[in-house]
Parts: sequence; C-alpha cells; structure tokens
Amino acid sequence: MRRMKQDEIQDIAAIDYTDRVTIDQPYDYEICRRMKKTTNSRICIGRAADRFKTETLLRFRADHAVAVDSVWSDVDEALIDELGFFKVQTLVRDKEEYITRPDLGRLFSEETLQRVKNSCVAAPEVQILVADGLSSHAITANIGDIYPVIVDGLTAEGYRLGTPIFIKYGRVATMDKISQALAAKVTILLIGERPGLATGESMSSYLAYEASPLKPEHQRNVISNIYKKGTPPVEAGAQIVQMACLMMKEKKSGIELKL
Repeated sequence: MRRMKQDEIQDIAAIDYTDRVTIDQPYDYEICRRMKKTTNSRICIGRAADRFKTETLLRFRADHAVAVDSVWSDVDEALIDELGFFKVQTLVRDKEEYITRPDLGRLFSEETLQRVKNSCVAAPEVQILVADGLSSHAITANIGDIYPVIVDGLTAEGYRLGTPIFIKYGRVATMDKISQALAAKVTILLIGERPGLATGESMSSYLAYEASPLKPEHQRNVISNIYKKGTPPVEAGAQIVQMACLMMKEKKSGIELKL
C-alpha cells in the first residue's frame, strides 16, 4: 500500500461543510445541499453500516476539540490592553474553579469593587463590559470588530460612556454588580457563549437599564449567536447601539421593553 506523504493529508477542520453532502447516492443531492446551507447540524452525512463514516467521526472530534479549547483557553490580554480596557477579576482563582464554581464567577471582592469605583467613570449613561465567559475564542475573534462599532454609534448619539471594563472569569450576573457600583444607566455586557460542536467563536451581548442584583433575571435583553457565520459582529454592534438607545429613551429593559 502506498504511504501518503505529509502534504497529502488534508486538515479535516479546514474542509468547508456548508454544503458538503456525504450520503452515498442521495435520492436528491440538490435538496440535501440546500438543506446543509441552512444549518450547522450534522445532516446528510451518511453512515458506514450502523456507524459514522471516518470523515464524519474525525470532524466531530475536531469540533469537540475546538469547543474544549474555547472553554479552557484565555482571552489575549494584549488585545484587551490595546482597546484600553480596565481589567478586573471575579472571586474565581483559576479556570478549573471557574468551571466548577459558577457562583464565584458572579462575585467580586469588596477591594475589587472599590478599585472600580476609584478608577472608572462614575454614573455613565452607557457602561460597556467584556467577559471571557465560557468561550475565550469568542472574545478574541469578535471584540476587535464589534467594540468600535458600539463606541462610535453611542458616541454619535451623544451618550456619555463609562470606562470599558474587562472581567476575567466572569459570568452574566457580574454586569449587575458593576452597574450598581458605578450607577450606570445602560450596561452592555459582551460575553463568550458556551461553545457547541458548530463553533467556538459565538458571543452574546446582554443589555439592561439600571442593572442591579436586586432585580430579577428578566431585567436583561440579549442578542446571541454573534460571530461571522451567525450575526456578524459589525451588524450585531449596530443592533446593540439601537437597543441601548431605546433603553435610554424608554428607561426600561427586559420584558418591559417593547422592541
């Protein structure tokens, strides 16, 4: 048997599966191809007897590896520094504790909150936060495109922005603590979503008017699936600006805000 050369081995993760149909002799190839274009689900892949084909299995394992890497990696702090973020950390000490103790990822020490109060703009009309969440890749992949759009859009609308803050080992509820500490009107949190087997780059944005730990979960609005194959970051940035402006006008958010 001829041995394959190194340059003949194809990177399974580099194959475009957008319309790739691997069923043997499909009844209607064109319908399968069109269906594939509408979803990231593993459809029209075929089987070898009662098992996955080798290509399908390898792609599954490659996508799973991407998801694991997204959870366990860290955001490139050089990028965060370049964008001028003030950096804080929750009570979580390391990534393993972040995964096993979600409660600590919602809390800050009193010293950290005091440092925020001393170093950041007080009573901003709009406070922008970024947290690594469950996918650091999502922040690294999207923040450079979405953040300038949000800043430029809100500045053009005449709103006073707070000091941008990056939260390491952060979960969604951290926005309530910082909003309360700084007396912010609208708080915007950009956070990495829990990765699936379709992408490790998907990010969400949570927004709330006068966010507070004393308010229920339905105080927040969310725009999710932000990445190049979902809602592109530039488009999502424009949606975030529009929603923040509506919150400022209506002085409400969550289920009370009529979109």
